Amino acid sequence: MPESYTNTVRKIVKDHKSDPGDLIGVLQDIQTEYRYLPREALDEVSKTLKVPLNRVFAVSTFFRAFYITPRGKHDCVVCTGTACHVRGAPRIVDELMRMLKTDVRGTSPDGNFTLDTVNCLGQCAMGPVITIDGTLHPKVSVKELKRIFKTSKTEEKRTDETPKRSGPGKKKSVGKRAKRSK
Repeated sequence: MPESYTNTVRKIVKDHKSDPGDLIGVLQDIQTEYRYLPREALDEVSKTLKVPLNRVFAVSTFFRAFYITPRGKHDCVVCTGTACHVRGAPRIVDELMRMLKTDVRGTSPDGNFTLDTVNCLGQCAMGPVITIDGTLHPKVSVKELKRIFKTSKTEEKRTDETPKRSGPGKKKSVGKRAKRSK
């Protein structure tokens, strides 16, 4: 196992006071660190917490919030609650599966997007609704998906190309300055 998994898992377990009853919290922190639960990390959790490996796997596969396979750089989540469902969420899911070349809870072949669904995002009046990395996109249609993803990819390129500033001369804000009223 890579040394980084061992050290990271041991630190997380220590932060949870090595309490086997805090297995879910340990798994949540590991997933936050790696965006999924690597097999090697689960092995280390079992050893460090002295919890049988089959129990660690049972917990990590029981809860839908946990991923045991690598996720993409970006999360795309479609609301499939009743209001979104009747307004076309199944068509949105089908189109996203086609566009991203993956199934629900899967990752696109290029590793950029993980597609998932949720039962409700609490935005029923604006359905169907999707989120990309937590950014809400209301009243989505199949036609709009290409525009939304093109915008997301453009934003990613812009972020990647923006030079990072450091030191005493760094600017606090980037972009257009607000006009001051007199």
